[in-house]
Amino acid sequence: MTPVPHLLIVDDDKDILSLLTKFFCKHSHTVTVAGDGTAMFAALDEHSIDLVILDLMLQGEDGLSLCRRLRATSQVPVIMLTAMADHTDRVVGLEVGADDYLTKPFDQRELLARVKAVLRRSASGAALSPAETRPALRFADWRLDVTRRELRSADNTLVVLSGGEFDLLLAFAEHPQRVLTRDQLLDLSRGGSHAAYDRSIDVQVSRLRYKLEADPKNPALIRTVRNGGYIFVPKVTRA
Repeated sequence: MTPVPHLLIVDDDKDILSLLTKFFCKHSHTVTVAGDGTAMFAALDEHSIDLVILDLMLQGEDGLSLCRRLRATSQVPVIMLTAMADHTDRVVGLEVGADDYLTKPFDQRELLARVKAVLRRSASGAALSPAETRPALRFADWRLDVTRRELRSADNTLVVLSGGEFDLLLAFAEHPQRVLTRDQLLDLSRGGSHAAYDRSIDVQVSRLRYKLEADPKNPALIRTVRNGGYIFVPKVTRA
């Protein structure tokens, strides 16, 4: 049987928590709710959570700070909810490691579609059987384990990536030494299921550079091509 996805919804609005709990349970999801950061991390310790829906504007510690703390130790997918339509808030959400974002008020079915898309991407490697294990990819001093969805350095240190960062890095590693436009990167990393928003790719490229590059301000691995997009420079081999 297909496992039931377990969602953690973090919001201080009880009406929204009730509404989304009923909606996602109706669509065959298990739901745990939390009203603040303390309850959120307690739920993460107690349950095996598949995805977090996190409100940006929480009382006390806000969603951005919580997402940043979560990303320091966990790769669990995060969809950020924001009441602000300003692109700056969306960009900041991606910068701290959110996999997707949605502006309030939102359509519940759109949120459901985004949840399914993010879960599908995060499970793409884990769902493979041993016979279907995909080879790891090596470039520079890095090893990208496609099956386990892990990035490790030369000394085998694990580098925590969000789901979106992993998918973008995989898109680069599978298409090295060629110029890829932002639209192509969106299609390759998100399967065409996401509305085009060029700045989101730029933000995640910046985050990857800070995790991969010796000098992120003068990148040697992921270079910008003026009026073109990006190129992944190193040679990639299969382990």
